[in-house]
Amino acid sequence: MGSSRIGVLALALGIVALAVAGIGLFQTSPLRAQVDELQAAAQVAIDRVGAASLAPSLSLDVPNVSRDPSVVPPPILRSQPTTVSITLTIREVDAELANGATYSFWTFDGTVPGPMLRVMQGDTVEVTLVNPAENLGTHNIDLHAVNGPGGGAAVTTVAPGETKTFTFKALNVGAYVYHCASPPPWHHIAQGMYGGIVVEPPGGLAEVDREFYVLQGEWYTAGKFGDQGHQAFSGEKAAAEQPEYFTFNGHVAALTELHPLEANVGETVRLFFGTGGPNVGSNFHIIGEIFDKVYSGSPDTFIANEETWYVPPGSVSIFEFSLDVPGNYLLVDHALYRVGKGAAGLLKVSGSHDDSIYSPPPN
Repeated sequence: MGSSRIGVLALALGIVALAVAGIGLFQTSPLRAQVDELQAAAQVAIDRVGAASLAPSLSLDVPNVSRDPSVVPPPILRSQPTTVSITLTIREVDAELANGATYSFWTFDGTVPGPMLRVMQGDTVEVTLVNPAENLGTHNIDLHAVNGPGGGAAVTTVAPGETKTFTFKALNVGAYVYHCASPPPWHHIAQGMYGGIVVEPPGGLAEVDREFYVLQGEWYTAGKFGDQGHQAFSGEKAAAEQPEYFTFNGHVAALTELHPLEANVGETVRLFFGTGGPNVGSNFHIIGEIFDKVYSGSPDTFIANEETWYVPPGSVSIFEFSLDVPGNYLLVDHALYRVGKGAAGLLKVSGSHDDSIYSPPPN
């Protein structure tokens, strides 16, 4: 065999040896771990169609956990700080998520979102968290309006049968989320444990005719959207940030059939709108309306004449607008494919029509 052929053969054998060694290194390298992670994520995407059959719907503890958006605490009218006492009771309940589909919710006071809390800047707020003995899990509360470790979670962890109280001073004006932060906090939020707390300036916010309270959340279920039966929580879909359902106020039909918003032409409206998450924000929009003011944080830093406003997960913004034309207005997350998964609500406006603003009138 000539020297040139021997050289070529040696080179080929060397390449094969390097390839074999490379395969061995790949099997234990960070690159392999990344590939495995990507493959697992891809499999979740494949599996997310919900091919697994669901168990039958559970017996309902309550029909649904949807909170009526018109139920809000009265506005702040005083200008002197005081002590405000708030008690929240954790309820673990089986209820309907959508027509024919049940879900095991964890809630504050039995609704999603939990009740809106309303205090004034400078108030001392006393929060009592009750975890009834019949519950199965340990919970706590983190209020984003709190200045202090864990937002209160560090001192409010309650096992079933326990009650704990802590106090904080409301230092900053604005609207904020509260949620459970018991480990792992993202799971507790994904089960429905979130709400909003509003800290008003002394003397309160400007007067309006109507106020509403809405929080968006997403749901990670074993079955696909629309499957009938009991929709168990899917940790894999939650980790991959691939929700099956989006809701306003805890049910697919919460604001379209159960509790649509209602107002009249000529009225001014303030809407407290937040996103519980745990992963996905909302591109909030009312089709056919322009917001006179939108603010996240202080009302002094509002944005005027806004159409769509992004509310990140774990946040609340305030929307103010006036009503000029009667009819039905759709509330949406303007990432519009989410509307088909439940992110829709209805504002019904009654009153006389003005052709100079909108013509011809809708049927």
